Amino acid sequence: MYTKTIEIVEVSPRDGLQNEKVLVSTADKIRLIEGAIAAGARRIEVTSFVNPKAVPQMADADEVCAGLPQRDDVTYIGLVMNQRGADRALTTGRIDQLGAVCVATDTFAMRNQGQTSDGSVEAAKAIIESAKAAGKAAQATIAASFGCPFEGEVAERRVIEMAKAVAEAGPVEIAFADTIGVGNPAHVTRLIAGVKEAVGDLPIRMHFHNTRGTGLANVWAAIEAGASTIDASIGGLGGCPFAPGAAGNVAAEDVQYMLERAGIDTGLDLTKLIETNTWLAPIMGKDLPAMVAKSGGFPTAQSEEKELA
Repeated sequence: MYTKTIEIVEVSPRDGLQNEKVLVSTADKIRLIEGAIAAGARRIEVTSFVNPKAVPQMADADEVCAGLPQRDDVTYIGLVMNQRGADRALTTGRIDQLGAVCVATDTFAMRNQGQTSDGSVEAAKAIIESAKAAGKAAQATIAASFGCPFEGEVAERRVIEMAKAVAEAGPVEIAFADTIGVGNPAHVTRLIAGVKEAVGDLPIRMHFHNTRGTGLANVWAAIEAGASTIDASIGGLGGCPFAPGAAGNVAAEDVQYMLERAGIDTGLDLTKLIETNTWLAPIMGKDLPAMVAKSGGFPTAQSEEKELA
């Protein structure tokens, strides 16, 4: 195996909730973040600074930031689409890292943030620069890296070209998002190889949706190919308001179970992840997609007396 440790970015407070119809209270969002921290998450995407009319679930971004636990060992990430969002995030004083977004196709970029694909790259670079000027870190995600809900196939060379352009701004990492869950392990392997050749040692993060059941296989392929960080969401919640059919993220519980059983340390506690899932499900009014939370972890040995009883 390529590595013995993998960093997990917990994205349930933002990507997990943003497309849900049930509006979650600020207090419960903070409790979700506290649950993620208790389970071992040390990088958490806590909210996004976007137009509340477009994404009502994120209307309380400033309030969420005001209530974040004071932790020196946790990096709080705020997703931003433009300079106005970046300025809002920095003004809170609680966001440690800005997450910029650029989109691999024009149609999706226009729907997602009202600009062309090339325009989204330039916007992401500007956000990274502004974060650095403010003494903060920044990273960027290339959305629709594996396929677009409107334009279909996305050329790998296009995604690699975008990564090279974004890398010029000096992000701490670049993430590649399978926004609509169409990726497969072979595609993941090829893309990461091409990106690594183009951007050198810049860390690679991967963001997979499990829309078509390939999420965990893609996580495994990404790690084998050299990705250092994986996004995951407690319960497997997730979706994009601007991408039809973008179902849930890979579940933190499922990713933790698969990797830990394979000898790869995630720093996450499965029991506590499941506890947070159990708490969150009734708030969302439904069972959450995560499989391991339904079945439990690996069975422990039972005594003979207990078995006979």
